[in-house]
Amino acid sequence: MGFSKEEKSRRILRGVKTVFFLIAMLISFLVVSAPVFFAIADALLPSALLSASLSSSSSPPPPFFSLKTLSSHFNNYDFRYSLIDIPLISIIRSAVIICVYSFCDGPKLSRGPYFGITMICSVSSLIFVSIKASFVFSSSIPREGYVAETALFISSLVLAFAHVVVAYRTSCRERRKLLVYKIDIEAISACKNGFPRYQKLLQVERVK
Repeated sequence: MGFSKEEKSRRILRGVKTVFFLIAMLISFLVVSAPVFFAIADALLPSALLSASLSSSSSPPPPFFSLKTLSSHFNNYDFRYSLIDIPLISIIRSAVIICVYSFCDGPKLSRGPYFGITMICSVSSLIFVSIKASFVFSSSIPREGYVAETALFISSLVLAFAHVVVAYRTSCRERRKLLVYKIDIEAISACKNGFPRYQKLLQVERVK
């Protein structure tokens, strides 16, 4: 038994509304959880790009997360050439930001240490990565893994800037919530203070 045109249009409209609702819920979830998502991306993406850079510059590629490889990087560390400090800075930055975010509530997220610490961590890492990039890319000799190294620096800079944007938007959102909450509390307190006065006026009028 086939459906009429009206029933089909209702089903299509219902499906469009459901998809729109799911997309809106997903966007809302991503906006609320943006600090966590960016912290996870900041901790994983630079490490993956450094591993890709090492894989393209050596054959066979060494396992980046092995203790032997890490100790070799730290023993042969040179600020002008080594790249191990870029993912370490990203991991430390994301760890500090996510810890501060998890320990802050509404008032602290709006005007407290979250935005300030995020700004300090992001700006300091931006300065460090920018200075390091001037040393690493100052040589005119082409190196293997140049594309991955460039992506590593760009991702670190972009994620540092993204942390600041997310922290600012989070603080603005929490500030708006507190403003609405303050208005509600003032309205309730005004009602509680106003009704007894109104009752006293009624009693005075009744006595007269």
